[in-house]
Amino acid sequence: MPAPVEEGTRSPGHHIELVDDNPSPRHEGEASPGLRNSKGWDGKLRVPPKSAVLANPEALSDPEYSDDENIHPGEEVAADEDLLDGEPLDTDEIMCTHSRIQSISALQLERFTRVERICLRQNLIQDIEGLDGVAATLQDLDLYDNLISHIGRVGLEPLTELTNLDLSFNKIKHIKHISHLRKLTDLFFVSNKISKIEGLEGLEHLRNLELGSNRIRVLENLDSLKALEELWVAKNKITELSGLGGLPNLRLLSIQSNRIRDLSPLKDIPQLEELYISHNALESLEGLEHNTKLRVLEISNNKVISLEGLGPLVDLEELWASYNLIGDFAEVERELADKKRLTTVYFEGNPLQLRGPALYRNKVRLALPQVQQIDATFVRAS
Repeated sequence: MPAPVEEGTRSPGHHIELVDDNPSPRHEGEASPGLRNSKGWDGKLRVPPKSAVLANPEALSDPEYSDDENIHPGEEVAADEDLLDGEPLDTDEIMCTHSRIQSISALQLERFTRVERICLRQNLIQDIEGLDGVAATLQDLDLYDNLISHIGRVGLEPLTELTNLDLSFNKIKHIKHISHLRKLTDLFFVSNKISKIEGLEGLEHLRNLELGSNRIRVLENLDSLKALEELWVAKNKITELSGLGGLPNLRLLSIQSNRIRDLSPLKDIPQLEELYISHNALESLEGLEHNTKLRVLEISNNKVISLEGLGPLVDLEELWASYNLIGDFAEVERELADKKRLTTVYFEGNPLQLRGPALYRNKVRLALPQVQQIDATFVRAS
């Protein structure tokens, strides 16, 4: 769609002028009065009522009339069952993306006796079915960006060898019928319509769980995931960090773009190494004192005024704190100068940068001589 033309401007090559040559009231179907270009065209392609001529009037009276000789052949789309005819039967990977596939069964996957990975991204698949024949070898199933609205009991039942399942960008409302997939290590449900974390019992080997861009309000039903290392729940409606205490191996939490105000529940996961919590409602870093193993902390786009609370985080390597309310260089030095492993800091958009942008980076370098990158700029070693 072309960009709208602002009032008082003209698009090149299209001179428009207002001429009030028809002051009478406008009837329905007529052009707006006076809006014409330099050649008199008023923006509508109109044909006088009696000037239209039908090129083939016999088409109106002859029910068997055909104009096939004038039809241009369109692009022929292969049927689903023919799409994989060129694949060797002993292949270990099938990738068929953006191919308008509607039926997995029609692909006749049972022909491929050694297939380990199937990627059917960006198709029109509505149901998970037709995978029984590859269940013995299939380890990775990628159905990202399809039209799946529910996980049926039968579809995934035979796939007990799966280690990776990606159902992101579908229309799924409930997590169910996957608890028998005990070998799963990576599970992706990004951008669906899920409102509750459930149905994960039995996934004792799961290491990575992605639930971003859903409708989740509460972190719950995670205690059975003892091996979980990474939890991604950005862009939901979560208000509290509770419900994580049963995850002894969790080292990465991404909970950006939610509604978090209080960090104190993080004391239940002292082993955490990476925390991404930008775009929330934080005003303070109080509550991080127990997370002494944090290496990466991302708190950008909050309302944090002070860096107090970072003192015990001796292993901190990266601090991303852009667009907050931090304004005291002395506090920056007091809280971060002893962090020998700190290599990267982001403070752009804070009062300490906005008040004196010309001297900002030099002041950070003086306060934190160990830092190698300030915002997007790498610092030269002196």
